[in-house]
Amino acid sequence: MSAEPVLKVESVWRTFQVGGQPLHVLKGIEMELKPQQLVMLRGRSGSGKTTLLNLIGGLDTPSKGEITFKQLPFHKMSDDERTKVRRSEIGFIFQAFALMPLLSAYENVELSLRMAEVPSSTWKGRVEQCLELVGLSKRMHHRPFELSGGEQQRVAIAKAIAHKPTLLLADEPTAELDSQMSAQVMSLFQTIIETEQVTICMTTHDPTILEVADHVYEMVDGTFL
Repeated sequence: MSAEPVLKVESVWRTFQVGGQPLHVLKGIEMELKPQQLVMLRGRSGSGKTTLLNLIGGLDTPSKGEITFKQLPFHKMSDDERTKVRRSEIGFIFQAFALMPLLSAYENVELSLRMAEVPSSTWKGRVEQCLELVGLSKRMHHRPFELSGGEQQRVAIAKAIAHKPTLLLADEPTAELDSQMSAQVMSLFQTIIETEQVTICMTTHDPTILEVADHVYEMVDGTFL
């Protein structure tokens, strides 16, 4: 028997009004995310993949259709209800959720535990565990500007998994990295899926990393091929 999906997207449309005209950015999307899978949304800039990722993460709501996260109807929930679920159950590696420049790597990871209202008695152990998992135990007291691009991305990953989310969402996590660092991030994602029992959904337009995915959805003009 196959496992119940972590998330289901059914007949989802997202329409924006542009100059008084409807612009259909997503058109009838159907997908599901199964537990402990690495799923990629691949498409060019403007294909709708980031819009879809925002809907999956509860940052936005569909114009039509249903999004169900762990039996919860995201499409019917209020902003406050979705925010509560997001803080406890979902991790983000987005540009908008980037590192705080004045905080050390350790403090950045600790911040996500504060936001998720995790008991403070567990912070130290969990922060150190996450930074060790991403290979940055020796750099935990460095600030972002003292770290390389690849190291900053690994801090962002540690920050995103610290509160033990069910689902990790990443928007173009390898876009700024060279091929060697991209491969390291993908390897790290596979490790995290095993050790943290998390499901990962990410956007990409990098064809070199597709082979590690459990499933790839190809997006063109708001639909899957």
